[in-house]
Formats: sequence, C-alpha cells, structure tokens
Amino acid sequence: MAVTPAGGRLAGYLRLVRFQHTLFALPFAYVGMLLAAGALPGWSTFLWITLAMVGARSASMALNRVIDARIDARNPRTAGREIPTGAVKAREALVLAAAGFLALALAGWALNPLTVALLPVAVAFLTLYPYAKRFTWTCHAWLGLTVGAAAAGGWIAVTGAFAPATWALWAAVALWIAGFDVIYALLDEDFDRRVGLHSVPVRFGTQGARVIAIGAHVASWVCFALAAILAGFGPIAWLGLIVVAGVFAYAHALVARRGADDALRAFDANLWVGAVMLAAVAADVLLR
Repeated sequence: MAVTPAGGRLAGYLRLVRFQHTLFALPFAYVGMLLAAGALPGWSTFLWITLAMVGARSASMALNRVIDARIDARNPRTAGREIPTGAVKAREALVLAAAGFLALALAGWALNPLTVALLPVAVAFLTLYPYAKRFTWTCHAWLGLTVGAAAAGGWIAVTGAFAPATWALWAAVALWIAGFDVIYALLDEDFDRRVGLHSVPVRFGTQGARVIAIGAHVASWVCFALAAILAGFGPIAWLGLIVVAGVFAYAHALVARRGADDALRAFDANLWVGAVMLAAVAADVLLR
C-alpha cells in the first residue's frame, strides 16, 4: 500500500528531490552572476537564473530517484525513500522531472543565445549522471562537472560568454562536489561492492577514498584561489575562502576520526561552502 508522506504530497516531492540540497549548486550560480556583473544584474536575470538552477536540480534528482528505484529498494540505507515506499509514484517523479527540464529550457531561452545553445549539453549531463556508477568509479567526477556547471552558468547568463574565471570556478566547484561525493559514497561501500556498483571507495577502499577526497578538496581550493585572482576578489571574498578551507579541514577530520560513521556529518558540513562563498562574494561585490 502506498504511504502518504507526512506533510502531504508537496512535502513528499520536496523530499524526493532533496530540495535543501539545491544549496550546493544555487549559491555558486549566484556567485558567477555577481562576479560577471560586478553588481546585482537586475531582477529579471536573477529570477531566470534561479528558475534554471531549481529546475535543473529538481529534474536531475527526480530522474535519479526513478532510475535508481530498484537499487534504492535493495539498500537498507535508501529503502525508505519515496519511490521504494510508494510515497511518490515513479510516473509522478517523471512528471516532476519534465517540469524541471521545462523550467530550465524556459530560463535558457529567456537569457541569451549561449545559454540556449548549451541546453542540450546540460540536459545530457543531468540525465546521464545516474547511470555513471553502473559503469565507472569516476562517477563522482561526472557529478562534479554537472553541478559545477552552475557557477559557469551564472556567469554566462549575465555575459553570454565564457571567461578564464568561469573555467576556474567550474573546476573549483566540480572538484569540491566530487570530493564530498566520494566521502558520501563511504556510506554505501559494502552495498555497492556486493551488488556490483562502482565508486572510488569500492575501487580504492576506505583509506584510498579518503586520500582522493582530500586531494580533490585541496585542488578545489587552489582553483577557487585562481578564480579569486582572475575575478579580482577583494579581502572579504578571500576571507570566505579561508573559512571554506576550515570547512574542508573539519569535514575530513570527522571522517578521519570515525570513518564512514561520520561521513554523513561531513557531507552535511559541505552545505556551508556555498553559503559562505555566496555571502563573502556578495559582500565583496556590493560593498566596493
């Protein structure tokens, strides 16, 4: 029998797409927007960027849940998710994904020719990511490239073009996402190995995964610093980067202390990275 999610259908849909995790990509779309414009670019651009990011995230997560429904049902950690329990039907999730892609397309058409041209690329990355772990342990990098595009997207939405700082920001966010996704994958290392899924922990073990995640986050911070130089960060934005380094260190200290038991807390700590960088860059840009 289907289970009605607490709080009604809307709450079930929001849990399905992990709406709170929009905080990973959306702040960096705004960071790219602010750096490209050197100020607030206007409400129209701001709202279209927001619609694009929320639509893309919702579409990707809804598709992910449909594609992974059978795997989720077999995994004790994920068996309580909305589709395996019947709280949300697979067809409802597909409708939600279609609505998300429609929102992304509308925003792309409203912004500029380059955002329109890049729509098929964005849809391909968002759609294919859930399959990556079935074939390669580099699935974390695929996720990083997909989410990291948000930073580049914010910049392109304003200028209609790429710039050196755009690439540096994209790389920084991609490495950050890939690093903490490796940490998150520690939670499913045994299950993934048993059912034949691929991940860095499955390929390199717990300790190898920790080293790779640390390396990804060191490289991420270096790319953030490069973006800071190219985009002309001021002292407040640089202070934000120092705080981000502290968040990285805290997350890895948690995993070093208790391994997979603290992987979820380390994952949640990364929610602060986007918020800190957005606050720092916004203050830096708007107070100049």
